[in-house]
Amino acid sequence: MEMTLRLTAEQGRALTLLAAASGISRHDAAVRAISEAAARMVRADRVRALSCEGRTRYVALLDRFAQ
Repeated sequence: MEMTLRLTAEQGRALTLLAAASGISRHDAAVRAISEAAARMVRADRVRALSCEGRTRYVALLDRFAQ
């Protein structure tokens, strides 16, 4: 899918710094940043789900520890 990415001057500078630090193009830096952000969100959602499952599963034990 094709799109135009409009950035503020500050965001453009940040993207340039990110690309330079990684030795890649600005395009590749933007694509990588999007992919990494999406992966972090998916992992965070999974951790939250597992935490909720664990709290539900061990509620009695957790209540005893809290006393």
